Amino acid sequence: MSDESDGGSGAAGVSGGNPDGPRVAVFRPADERIEDAETLLASLGADPVADPMLAVEPTGATPGDAPYVVLTSKTGVELGAEAGWEPEDATLVAIGPATAEAVRAAGWTVDLVPDEYTSAGLVAALEDCVDGERVEVARSDHGSDVLLAGLREAGATVTETVLYRLTRPKEAGKSAELAAAGDLDAAAFSSSLTVTHFLDAAAERGVREAAVDGLNDAVVGVIGPPTAETAAEHGIEVGVIPDDADFEALARAVVEATDG
Repeated sequence: MSDESDGGSGAAGVSGGNPDGPRVAVFRPADERIEDAETLLASLGADPVADPMLAVEPTGATPGDAPYVVLTSKTGVELGAEAGWEPEDATLVAIGPATAEAVRAAGWTVDLVPDEYTSAGLVAALEDCVDGERVEVARSDHGSDVLLAGLREAGATVTETVLYRLTRPKEAGKSAELAAAGDLDAAAFSSSLTVTHFLDAAAERGVREAAVDGLNDAVVGVIGPPTAETAAEHGIEVGVIPDDADFEALARAVVEATDG
């Protein structure tokens, strides 16, 4: 199970980090998102450890035609735009502000953004208007089943297009070694997949059990309940779940918890 969340911050800050601040591991994809995460954590007085656990592999597919098109990430929007896809007259639904910003940057109109930036939030926002409608969900290969099941229960005919696959970079894992050595103060997991990839990287290095122990001696923050559930299934104790399912809220909550 994974969180389907907006995950964008867009916050400005200073790079470099504070070597005297809490050492916080972050696992976002190795693009501007990991850079933004480092900048944000540094601006909060932390010493960020960037260890991307996600790599994006485009499939070449574009969203299908339907009266409603749901986009669940900035990455998906950008891939669709690069491929020349156009929404035409579809009602465009963006999971959260970062995705909505990408939609506008592509020259499209955002028709709906849910109050809660998750799969459950999307279902709540759409369930009263999609009975008998066709809904296209365009996203990664690790999207939550909550979204598809919820829309179908609301009476929609749902199709799903996988725009990209999320894999683990070969070099990922330095944070697992730090956790195993007791050298992490906190970790900020932004999806269930970052949790499982962290554990897989730790296992490859022969430090899985020690890494979990190290996390349990630190502050573990997750972006939402599905990620918390994944962590708990693997023996990781979660201490922080922000009210808002976006990375900035997660980062702030994790750093604040290390001060507690």
